[in-house]
Amino acid sequence: MKKTFIRDIKAGDFVDDVFVLAEKNLSRKKDGNAYLSLTAADKTGMLKGVMWDNLDRFGEESCSGDFVRITGNVTEYRGSLQLVVKSASILKSEEVDPVDFLPATERDVEGMFNRLVQLMETLRTPHLKSLIQAFFTDEDFVKRFKSAPAAKQMHHAYLGGLLEHTLSMALLVEKIAGHYGGIDRDMLLTGAVLHDIGKIREFEYEVKIDYSDEGRFLSHIVIGALMVREKIQTLPEFPKEAHDLILHMVVSHHGTREFGSPEPPKTIEAVLLNYVDEIDAKVNGIREFVESEGSGENWTAYHRMLGRHFYTGTLNGKQKSSCS
Repeated sequence: MKKTFIRDIKAGDFVDDVFVLAEKNLSRKKDGNAYLSLTAADKTGMLKGVMWDNLDRFGEESCSGDFVRITGNVTEYRGSLQLVVKSASILKSEEVDPVDFLPATERDVEGMFNRLVQLMETLRTPHLKSLIQAFFTDEDFVKRFKSAPAAKQMHHAYLGGLLEHTLSMALLVEKIAGHYGGIDRDMLLTGAVLHDIGKIREFEYEVKIDYSDEGRFLSHIVIGALMVREKIQTLPEFPKEAHDLILHMVVSHHGTREFGSPEPPKTIEAVLLNYVDEIDAKVNGIREFVESEGSGENWTAYHRMLGRHFYTGTLNGKQKSSCS
């Protein structure tokens, strides 16, 4: 039974437990001898590590996704924790409980999905309602949609994260659509539900969350567009304009080519979808970052991706730190 979780590890600890080998790279030191850079993972996070000696067969035979027993010391290196591995061995999957290694939403998955279904039943546009029903009555799709993560690291990076993110966006869309005049609510809601569906195939999430081969080749944007087109082709007399507008929302929801969208948003609904997506992703990502800190200080560590510290001194009822 796993006892040591990454979120509880601190500098100076000695580690002897099982992790998922999330990443590994075999390199050479200046003297020509091999060393291993790796990332250990469990459901609470990831920890970078290095194995200098005693590689034996582990360096050659281990693969990303393996369950491994690791012993080693935790140090601080360049402001982050680093695991200096003394020994590592591969375990069989039946020797461990996968529940310990994949983070999952704390929310009720069935409750979230049922709420999303109920919301989409309010669609008044027949062909859009038929499209959503075609997905929601596809048992394989629903199974994967309920369990898929929304990302590998940045936001909602846990089982059920895609559903959680999609429902949150749909609820935001419901509020925004009534605020502005001339918005096609049904089109915007449909886009919110379908914009990220390619992530059910972009990621693999059985023993770790990582990109699938298909995901690396195509990205969830391309996969999602193909999935939507395939479903539309099963629906008789689906309007050509609606087909193009929905696919445009899927391919443009990242906003710019720089961030992966082949085209920028060119309808009001597509523009709103892009911003709602960004709002929900950013808020979730920042909250997870703040919660992962848990330092009791007024400010978090520097968030490299967003380029700033975040203030936490009096948020959520926390008391300001007495440290100067």
